[in-house]
Amino acid sequence: MNEAKGTALITGASSGIGALYADRLARQGYDLILVARSADKLDQVANAIREKTGRKVETLPADLGNAADLRTIEDRLASDAGITMLVNNAGIGSTALTLEAAVDAMSAMVSLNVNALMRLSYAAVPAFAARGRGTIVNIASIVAVTPELLNGVYGGTKAFVLAFSQNLRHELAGTGVQIQVVLPGATATDFWDIAGTPVDHLPGEIVMRADDLVDAALVGLAREEFVTIPSLHDESRWDAFEATRQAMAGELSTSTPAARYRAAEKVAS
Repeated sequence: MNEAKGTALITGASSGIGALYADRLARQGYDLILVARSADKLDQVANAIREKTGRKVETLPADLGNAADLRTIEDRLASDAGITMLVNNAGIGSTALTLEAAVDAMSAMVSLNVNALMRLSYAAVPAFAARGRGTIVNIASIVAVTPELLNGVYGGTKAFVLAFSQNLRHELAGTGVQIQVVLPGATATDFWDIAGTPVDHLPGEIVMRADDLVDAALVGLAREEFVTIPSLHDESRWDAFEATRQAMAGELSTSTPAARYRAAEKVAS
């Protein structure tokens, strides 16, 4: 049995990526707090993990789109000194075009993908920083940098997750808190059925098995990567992307407009 590593709280843990994180982290020595809407599915996951690993597994059924339920999980993160990891996995997606999407569904997606993730992180960060130890894993998506691929609101929510994680990493440098943001590509889970395009409608060469995705993400975490993109075989692509972004940073705010935006008569004068 691995040495105990504290407790990992995982959202969206009743199936798919979240359930696989639960299994893998228990095998690594973490006790677990599993959060999802379905109590029955959570119990099934928890019972299987207890039987296989002997670790302590608690279930907290909660709808993170509900303010009261969300507050319950926030309070637990802020008060439980045994929690050493937060995996912000809960989320929903859509493949609907803007002209076809129901705006109420888009609002619900923002509430879960953005607001819940943000509030849970805000609950965990002060406690982790005060103890000088803790890990936050935020599950984003490749659409964070390629929003044209799917629904625009979904892409926007995942761009938020990436940007928010970048700021957390910057602000928490030196505190002992590790931040990782994972950008999965198409992954074989029930996400696609819920989003509106069954996974078997996608080309097989772009779809990763969910267990391969989670195992790769955990290797990235062990390597202390900030951004983990399991499908990106040439990591120099991301390095170049990030280097360009950083190079622009000092040039994005100046006292005068760039020459191309000045009126012709001002340039001539």
